[in-house]
Amino acid sequence: MSETQDIGIDALRQLALNLRWSWGRATDELWAQLDPELWALTHNPWAVLQTASPRRVQDLLARPEYRQRVKDLLDRRHQYLTAPAWFQQAHGQSPLSRVAYFSMEFALSEALPIYSGGLGNVAGDQLKAASDLGVPVTGVGVLYQEGYFRQVITADGSQEALYPYNDPDQLPITPVRSQSGDLLRLPVELPGYKVWLRAWQVQVGRVVLYLLDSNDPANPPAVRGITSELYGGGADLRLQQELLLGIGGWRLLRTLGLEPEVCHLNEGHAAFAVLERARSFMEDSRCPFDAALAATRAGNVFTTHTPVSAGFDRFSPALIERLLRHYAEERLGVSLRDLLALGRENPDDPNEPFNMAYLAVRGSGAVNGVSRLHGEVSRRIFQSLFPRWPNVEVPVAHVTNGIHTPSWESPEADALWTKTCGTERWRQTLESIERDAASASDTELWGLRTAARKVLVDYARERTVQQVAVMGLPADEASAMCVGLDPTVLTLGFARRFAAYKRPNLLLHDPGRLLRILTNVEQPVQLVIAGKAHPADHGGQELIRAWIQFIRRPDVRHRVIFIADYDMLLAEHLVRGVDVWVNTPRRPWEASGTSGMKVLVNGGLNLSELDGWWAEAYEPEVGWALGDGQEHGDDPGWDAAEADALYTLLEREVVPAFYTRNERGIPHAWIAKMRASMARLTPRFSTNRVVREYADSYYVAAATRYRARCADKGELGRQLVRWARDLAQYWPDARFGTLRAATQDTRHDIGVEVFLGRLDADAVRVELYAEAANGKGPERHVMVRGRKLDGPVNGYEYSVSIPAVRAAGDYTPRLVPSHPAAVVPLEAHEILWQR
Repeated sequence: MSETQDIGIDALRQLALNLRWSWGRATDELWAQLDPELWALTHNPWAVLQTASPRRVQDLLARPEYRQRVKDLLDRRHQYLTAPAWFQQAHGQSPLSRVAYFSMEFALSEALPIYSGGLGNVAGDQLKAASDLGVPVTGVGVLYQEGYFRQVITADGSQEALYPYNDPDQLPITPVRSQSGDLLRLPVELPGYKVWLRAWQVQVGRVVLYLLDSNDPANPPAVRGITSELYGGGADLRLQQELLLGIGGWRLLRTLGLEPEVCHLNEGHAAFAVLERARSFMEDSRCPFDAALAATRAGNVFTTHTPVSAGFDRFSPALIERLLRHYAEERLGVSLRDLLALGRENPDDPNEPFNMAYLAVRGSGAVNGVSRLHGEVSRRIFQSLFPRWPNVEVPVAHVTNGIHTPSWESPEADALWTKTCGTERWRQTLESIERDAASASDTELWGLRTAARKVLVDYARERTVQQVAVMGLPADEASAMCVGLDPTVLTLGFARRFAAYKRPNLLLHDPGRLLRILTNVEQPVQLVIAGKAHPADHGGQELIRAWIQFIRRPDVRHRVIFIADYDMLLAEHLVRGVDVWVNTPRRPWEASGTSGMKVLVNGGLNLSELDGWWAEAYEPEVGWALGDGQEHGDDPGWDAAEADALYTLLEREVVPAFYTRNERGIPHAWIAKMRASMARLTPRFSTNRVVREYADSYYVAAATRYRARCADKGELGRQLVRWARDLAQYWPDARFGTLRAATQDTRHDIGVEVFLGRLDADAVRVELYAEAANGKGPERHVMVRGRKLDGPVNGYEYSVSIPAVRAAGDYTPRLVPSHPAAVVPLEAHEILWQR
């Protein structure tokens, strides 16, 4: 008997139910042979396998070459899942055994439509990278019965929203079962009724994603519908969804016996996990809520993606009271007011809504934005939570987003990267990528772009044929649209959510000028557009309508197409095929943006506003920049000026660079930008770098702090509560006395009297602070406690000697909280300045 004869349908099931196929691509041919049409339309191996007849499957498995291919893939899968990866080599002795990654959406594949856009892409790509790198992450999300809406465009440009049902039997997921084999059903109590949650498992390489849904037969119809739509319904439904994600998600982990040291909140939607994690610790250690929160918050990491404060989820006090009063009083042992205070800027304002981001900040030991600029913006947003602290010290750092390069590179790009950088390039530390990638020849790079553009044009034509069939266009117009685009023409891509702040119609500001750019006989340009407007965003829908009306003009339709129903499959084709990705948000409202990152690995270039990731990525050698790097709000005059600048960039730089060719027909200047963009930016803006940064700078440190605080039933957490209470109670006692400063030679000697009142001198620190100047960051010098001041007051003299590189008057003494285990000012924001 040959070694391949034992390969059967179970082997295909194993391959189909592990979403590594969504970036490995090695299994594609297996599913294409089972049902080429269904595979091309869905890219869902599990649906293909479920749909194919047993006879068809057995016939294929009877072929020795097919069986051998399956066996080879199983062997490669086993090697991938069991071989030590980067994390095991870099952090083999760390205290981190598991990270629970909570997110409202995960974009892993078009075969699992439980995502909307950027937030889901970030979550999905980070899970994939965690698998590649061996970082022990477990995802927690929601299985939506309908997910985000599907888009249809009518002849007049109207957007219609459809909500097809996500049949779990056709999705690459499996139900979670108890040890006895029963379907796992998790009860979560809401006022007046119990919600039964079902749990599903998604295998993502070596990482597991658990999804919860309320569509259990035991629930009444209204309750079954809680997990019906992503970002649908009103505040009541959204709050219930977030309760089920945070509270239900943490209970699921506990039920499965999983004990993460780190809980990563991907945006504030999941912040209720903070409360349930503390409640669980209360149950284990018999300590009160405040001590449990102090102990567990050290293991929580909060990533905010929102560039404007209005974007955070806020809920009315009445709604919080209705759904959470019982949970607060009976499960957490705190008053409703104390619970509301965790989500308010001013706890004494009874009308202030409950802000989920505030809860996440107050319940976490680390907070970060998703780009360098977004970190700065977020510090402004959260400044009010840390009054009198300098903006630069508001405790929000940044980890700039990246994309999972294997998921977004085309087969042709994969071949080129493999030739220059090797097969394991995206699973290592990327140290040699820039040098190796730059070795690709001009001919190879231009061949990559030429082939990719043709694939996109062919795909766009296919999608357009399907689209016009339901638009009701006149036959001649429909026929003309279906043959549009030219694989030899410079192709621009613009695809994202249609919302006013993203300015999707900036290119359409002057239709006549745009038309001249598109239809230039010698140097033509074509444009591929896609994107959805939220069903409640009528302004965004009007922006789509304007484009459709423009595209339907006879002189335009062969140069611009709008492809409906933007999803991951369409996104793959766009980012692989376009020559230039255009992005025009109002700065600073693009927190990071990841779409433009996806073209990097495929040799596409970016023309983008200096916002989000592009503000730190841009150099003249790698692309083109729009804007002056300043904020102008929604000023129509500035929009007009930037539209003019955008057209000018296209006319004078982008288009000429593409069409200026040497004797071999290769655009040398264009290729130079391609090479620099691919080599410098692709590794820098990959989730390989992102996940390693989270592991190195956040996860391992959070796990260490969490273990220390939870030892001895949370004794350190209890100490921190006492420390924080004393600070809050006695802080008004503190004041500064006499300040003295003397300069001798090259040093300043500065001393100050500090009267602490009832404050413990070991619970505070006196620092000498100077604001940033001369291109350098702020200065902080710890002052040494010296002699005790005479008299009954609790006072000391503090002093420090520093280099006299700045005037002594630039420095100001200040009093701040101090504890070796505390994160200041995140956990204690008191501060006193000497005036």
